[in-house]
Amino acid sequence: MISPVISSLLHKYDVPAPRYTSYPTVPYWDFSTLDEPAWKQQIAETFTKEQSEISLYMHLPFCESLCTFCACNKRITKNHGVEEPYIQTLLKEWEFYLKIFPGKPVIREIHLGGGTPTFFSPANLWKLIHQVTSSAIIANDHAFSFEAHPNNTTEQHLQALSGAGFNRISVGVQDFDPAVQQAINRIQSFERTRDVIDKARKLGYASVNVDLVYGLPFQTEESVGNTIGKILQLMPDRIAYYSYAHVPWKSKVQRRYTDADLPTAAEKLTMYQRGKEMLMAAGYIAIGMDHFALPGDPLLLAAENGKLNRNFMGYTTTSSKLIVGLGASAISDGWGAFAQNEKTVEAYEQKVNEGRLPIVNGHLLTEDDLLIRGYILDLMCRHEVLLSYPASDPTWMPAVKERLQSLIEDGLVEMKDEQIIVTDTGRTFVRNICAAFDARLHAAKSESNVFSKAI
Repeated sequence: MISPVISSLLHKYDVPAPRYTSYPTVPYWDFSTLDEPAWKQQIAETFTKEQSEISLYMHLPFCESLCTFCACNKRITKNHGVEEPYIQTLLKEWEFYLKIFPGKPVIREIHLGGGTPTFFSPANLWKLIHQVTSSAIIANDHAFSFEAHPNNTTEQHLQALSGAGFNRISVGVQDFDPAVQQAINRIQSFERTRDVIDKARKLGYASVNVDLVYGLPFQTEESVGNTIGKILQLMPDRIAYYSYAHVPWKSKVQRRYTDADLPTAAEKLTMYQRGKEMLMAAGYIAIGMDHFALPGDPLLLAAENGKLNRNFMGYTTTSSKLIVGLGASAISDGWGAFAQNEKTVEAYEQKVNEGRLPIVNGHLLTEDDLLIRGYILDLMCRHEVLLSYPASDPTWMPAVKERLQSLIEDGLVEMKDEQIIVTDTGRTFVRNICAAFDARLHAAKSESNVFSKAI
């Protein structure tokens, strides 16, 4: 049961807000600040400063069927003839970066995202990873992970990726309730999910993550409880428990259901609290905004040691300040600049095959951007921040403190001199708290739909 106080806060703060996997967030990038020469220079400088350690994100956008809840960039097809030319293009793009780096890269992290990475054959995935890693040094404590759809992740996929150095798997579940699965067009049995996780563990995968989502169409507190009860039979090392992002203006397939089919903000919070209570009773510990891990897990240790980080892939143990995104729509992060690739497969492949970096959008961070980025990272990862340096704009700090006043009055944050501390209640509203620091969000004053709601 939601208390009247929390109910009032939900009504007040269930407004659109960024998820803050970056700052500035993509809608407020200034594309005029970054071109290809500036991006190459940023990559080379960050590579040198970070002593050649990098992370790689590879976007594999193909899926055989369409999950209606998904707002990711994807291409639906059953034509597996697209695999070979796409992989060849990824490898060409990687060659471009190898020529930019001042030395041989040390790969700390690889993440295969989608789409559905296991749309690709085991042989093609092994070929892709082998050719990338053979031109680099693999860090001893590397973390190589991929997103697995249980319906098409075979034992051969698990073997091929394990042989290529992968040691982490993230299994998409969302919800096991038949009505919810029908609505989101993701029919997936618990038995098949369990089989993939069991086989991954037998092959030596060191970490299993499961993705769950609350707030889906026709989802109830009971269905959430039933799903988490089944997942607890498997005891994955980590669980990501995401709030469903309803953005039908961005993802038209989400228009297949209406707001009436979705839980209210209060119902979503009840679902989250039910799930959190079940997970914590089973021994999991909450991390950041939406993650849970068992004691001893590296993500939890990073959080406890103040070393948790957040980037376009979500919460991570790695602190790499150079993330190279390969593939259509992939975003790269050079710490001082962001760059996004062409969004369609055709435009991406054309530009790479013409011998050009396929970036289409980008942003060169100002000194103020970097300052605010650090503050928001502290809030998202450590739930506190010390306002030790002012922005060059003298109006920014007073404006932040003014916006924080209502959050303080509502018990979401505490302020001790220049230290801002997120309260236990405030952790539910951390996106709203970060928004108080977001200079570009407030400068834009956009009234159009840009972000999903905060709760």
